[in-house]
Amino acid sequence: MRPDYVESPFAPRRRATFEVSVGDVALGGRQPVRVQSMTTTDTLHTEATCDQIERLADAGCEIVRVTAPSQREAENLAAIAAELRRRGVRMPLVADIHFTPKAALIAAEHVEKVRINPGNFADKKRFAVREYTDAEYAEEIERVADRFRPLVRRCKELGRVLRIGTNHGSLSDRVLNRYGDTPRGMVESALEFLDVCAQEGFRDVVFSMKASNAQVAIQAYRLLAAHLAKRDPGKPSYPFHIGVTEAGDGEDGRIKSAIGIGSLLEDGIGDTIRVSLTEDPVKEVPVALALARLAELRWRRAPRAVPDPGAPCIDDPFAHRRRATRGVETGGAALGGSNPVRVELDLGPLPSDPVGAARELRAALERAAGIECEGLLVESLDPSNADLLLGFARALEAAGVKAPLAARVEGGWVEHCLGAVSRLVVMVGELVPDESLVHAAGWARDAALPVEWELRGSVEAVPGLVDRVLAAAALAGLESSLVSLDAELPVHAVRMAVARLRARGAADLPVVLRHRRPPGLTEDAALARAGVDLGAPLCDGIGDAVAIAGWGPPDRALALAYRILQGARLRTTWTEFISCPSCGRTLFDLEVTTARIKARTQHLSGVKIAIMGCIVNGPGEMADADFGYVGSGPGQINLYVGQQCVARKIPQEEADERLVELIKEHGMWTEPA
Repeated sequence: MRPDYVESPFAPRRRATFEVSVGDVALGGRQPVRVQSMTTTDTLHTEATCDQIERLADAGCEIVRVTAPSQREAENLAAIAAELRRRGVRMPLVADIHFTPKAALIAAEHVEKVRINPGNFADKKRFAVREYTDAEYAEEIERVADRFRPLVRRCKELGRVLRIGTNHGSLSDRVLNRYGDTPRGMVESALEFLDVCAQEGFRDVVFSMKASNAQVAIQAYRLLAAHLAKRDPGKPSYPFHIGVTEAGDGEDGRIKSAIGIGSLLEDGIGDTIRVSLTEDPVKEVPVALALARLAELRWRRAPRAVPDPGAPCIDDPFAHRRRATRGVETGGAALGGSNPVRVELDLGPLPSDPVGAARELRAALERAAGIECEGLLVESLDPSNADLLLGFARALEAAGVKAPLAARVEGGWVEHCLGAVSRLVVMVGELVPDESLVHAAGWARDAALPVEWELRGSVEAVPGLVDRVLAAAALAGLESSLVSLDAELPVHAVRMAVARLRARGAADLPVVLRHRRPPGLTEDAALARAGVDLGAPLCDGIGDAVAIAGWGPPDRALALAYRILQGARLRTTWTEFISCPSCGRTLFDLEVTTARIKARTQHLSGVKIAIMGCIVNGPGEMADADFGYVGSGPGQINLYVGQQCVARKIPQEEADERLVELIKEHGMWTEPA
């Protein structure tokens, strides 16, 4: 039986939604994935705001959100809309509302869409602990509904769209006390507001379930999709706006966004997206466009029918649990079992100058301070290369490179690798004869080497390939096997393989996630592809190693792999920064401040620091952070430890040093190397 949140976990098919028109831009249904961003200017500065919107339109943005923190800003949306019309910029506007229902009513007069946050539209967040009886809880829901209903009615009269935008960091105390800081709490918070819309006969609603933790965002969107499917079975549902909030900047922000947004798009979930970077909002657009185009390409290429693998790929799509696998020894860096997800470099073809290549590799790994290469792979398809391969293995040892070496080979020609490598990576395609698979398995058994079966083919071919390698291993008596995929639809192919292994009684075989950078992509598009193809399975709990190829110098590729693991919350290597993308509420230059704090603290492995422009999501998202740096007024900063504010209204020129002192006080500071 398929999960309610997705048509098929084994093929990228778009979730069925009905169409909603935001001004001239329709989203949902058969429309393309729409790209959004948000202004960072003061909403009262009409000229500056319109300038930024015009630049966003030129970059390919289709819908733009503008904050309206008070009635004054909401009223000025009329001037912004008029100035955009004068300039000929036909960009639908979304008013972003927090705390102020009156501002929402004013904004609805001037914009095409109003976004409200259920966590603070009618509730205040004090992190208060209180037990509610069912009657008290129902009474609170009705109170919230009474505050929300006038906006629903006005939007219906004016033909406006409503976004019910739940944020993990700003759930109300009422919801937190009943459901906890969980994806279910996010969903229940949104559904309370949908009930009011349904009572008023209003359907022009878009949902979002954003979190700074990509795993939480994925689980919340899936859970909401499942709940909505049960409310109205068999019919197109409400469109979703998806994103990972407070993603940060640079590669980290792009990778975390790709993991969260891209994983959902692989499930067919998402009708409009926004990449939230702590940078100029124009830089968000190419990243979002890359994710949208990749999803649309894969939706078009989805097979019409896929075989039933005979088992689910994961037990619970609404919670993260790493897949249980056996440990496999691969020359000193065991894969699977209780070991962390390992990082391997795919070096490509066997180098013709083993000594020179080994020295260059060592120099690159020495540049990669604080991260370790845990495996190497070379391709050795020529049986006459036995001496060259052995020479490379010895050159690595002489250079002090300790990472175990594996070789990608053809099944019928594995003998030349024996004595030089710690693992065989055997290519398996539909045209590879079974005899060569048995041949490889037999030689590996005798040499006490594990075999990684690299399955190459379409999603539809994967079950058959799994059956063949399991049969070959059983016939040869090979006990140490792993699986990897080389497929056009990598996320769905690896899900299919894992499900088939489970159906065949081999659920504990480790899986290596392999990614090669496709040629011709921009940097943003390439980062998006890597984040999706590796991050989506990792967030499903699938993957015992990640292997990167085609990303230039080994230290660059190695760092990328670790950043993906950190973005998926599986291995923390550097400081993790939870920084918002800035908006008109921000009380300081967030991009400059984030860069300054990162320069001081980015060496603190395992420490999480939140940098927030205001209090909208700050204290909530900081529930997952060790320390918080939050704008509390012009030129003033509040400092937090977890959810607790420990210092208020510190002058910004003193706040960086006070933050460092706070980290030291809690024993989490180390001096940079």
